[in-house]
Amino acid sequence: TVGTYVKPSEWNDLISDPDVTVIDTRNGYEIEIGTFKNAIDPKTDTFREFPEYVAKTLDPAKNKKVAMFCTGGIRCEKSTAYLKEQGFEDVYHLEGGILQYLEDVPKEESLWEGDCFVFDNRVAVNHDLEKSHYEQCYACRLPITEEDKKSD
Repeated sequence: TVGTYVKPSEWNDLISDPDVTVIDTRNGYEIEIGTFKNAIDPKTDTFREFPEYVAKTLDPAKNKKVAMFCTGGIRCEKSTAYLKEQGFEDVYHLEGGILQYLEDVPKEESLWEGDCFVFDNRVAVNHDLEKSHYEQCYACRLPITEEDKKSD
């Protein structure tokens, strides 16, 4: 079973609760350009590293409520299911992912900080879901800025 789905309209209340551990389940390069306020970066490069992060960092007795999010909701299903298997009871994830949140939650009420990496030719989008200033490096496929292009 996967975690409990939380609608974007209810997400801010959940992640503002001090008893909730908020984890960004995306990869480091995605987190670098944007994430939710107070979210934890598990410092994983691939989802395969997530179980090790959980084993070293989280404890069902201490982390009673865990909320996770990702770009569109797929990785969250995998990560919340994994936590449930490990004995975590109150596990939540953002229904529709970050992209649905950006679409549904007004900018003035948003707890999203930065841009959101997307897996298409836009590279990243802002809160209005418009292409942001990032481009993709042809060599490494990571998001880069004009400033990055000028550096060594």
